[in-house]
Amino acid sequence: MQPRQHLVRFVISPAGEVVPDVAQRLPGRGFWLSADRDMIDRACAKKVFAKAARAQVAVPGTLADDVERLLVHRCQELIGLARRARQAVCGYAQTREWLERGAAAVLLAACDGSEDQRQKMRGAAGAIEVVGALNRHELGAAFGRDHVVHGVLAPGKLARGLPHEARRLEGMRKPRGGEYGRGPRKELATR
Repeated sequence: MQPRQHLVRFVISPAGEVVPDVAQRLPGRGFWLSADRDMIDRACAKKVFAKAARAQVAVPGTLADDVERLLVHRCQELIGLARRARQAVCGYAQTREWLERGAAAVLLAACDGSEDQRQKMRGAAGAIEVVGALNRHELGAAFGRDHVVHGVLAPGKLARGLPHEARRLEGMRKPRGGEYGRGPRKELATR
């Protein structure tokens, strides 16, 4: 068993299809899996959803990709809300300024940004949370730009929620197989 913030909830739609519920708000009995692409692929292959639901269910072939896409959208949504509430800024100069005056709770660093610049920004961040799950185009979309490499969120509810969503997204983006797939077996939990 893991904390909810490390899991993805699924429900069965009225049409009998497995639907990811990343916001954890859809009605119905939930089936919980680790936010791990390999785990979701294995659950689909072993028909775990049908066993847990005790019914015939349709599982989309793109379920893991759908979960990743929805988690990206969820992260962008939280950043966008913070931006509109003037609790977020982007760009190297503004980000650095917020970090230096202690106005930031979360540092946003695009995963495909310059490693040198990312290290400098992380050094300035000190002990605050660093979210690096989004690429520069995904981060840019959250700020209404083509691309963004650095940004920060001010302290508050949105800054507390984003790291949880980003950790789930990172689980969906870890490479398939390899060391990551060799951990302890994670089971499907129901609620």
